[in-house]
Amino acid sequence: MIDEDEAKTIPVTVTFLEMHVPPAYYPPLPVNKQIALLRARSVPLHFYRYLIDRVGRKWQWVNALRLDDEELAAGLHREDRDVRVLYLDGAPAGFFDIKPHLPDEVELAYFGMMEHALGQGIGRWFLGAAIEAAWSYKPKHVSVQTCTMDHPAALPLYQKLGFSPVGQKQELVRTMTFAERSASVMRP
Repeated sequence: MIDEDEAKTIPVTVTFLEMHVPPAYYPPLPVNKQIALLRARSVPLHFYRYLIDRVGRKWQWVNALRLDDEELAAGLHREDRDVRVLYLDGAPAGFFDIKPHLPDEVELAYFGMMEHALGQGIGRWFLGAAIEAAWSYKPKHVSVQTCTMDHPAALPLYQKLGFSPVGQKQELVRTMTFAERSASVMRP
């Protein structure tokens, strides 16, 4: 875990993945779980920041948290933006964010679950639901990226569900201090 009292710059390897045909089947909904997946239309900025923070805090998802309200709203409130929130036992448990606005590509921009949802046997189904939603836009391919700071199961799970690596690059991630993160998530 990274010390949140001091911002750090961390080198990461980003892996870019693509899928060029929809999967032959999608993982089934887990049984004996109270699950809902709802599309968030015109998602409030504070709720989106909450989702980014709760899902991505451990993995240093900081880019969206650094955007001011106008920048975040410009991308998030596009008519074609598709944000869906996973609920487990009535509480938010994860989300995915699809950007279908490129001519031939749909990007799975964010995908993840909160700590309390991990290990519940729903991740495979949830990623399948994200992939199915992405393909509903009829692109030529679906893309996603992950990095060495993401959950260790992310890259293997993407590959198991049909994504193939198409490239890598080195980047630097500047972490946020607890105070910076709080200021972003708790904006008035």
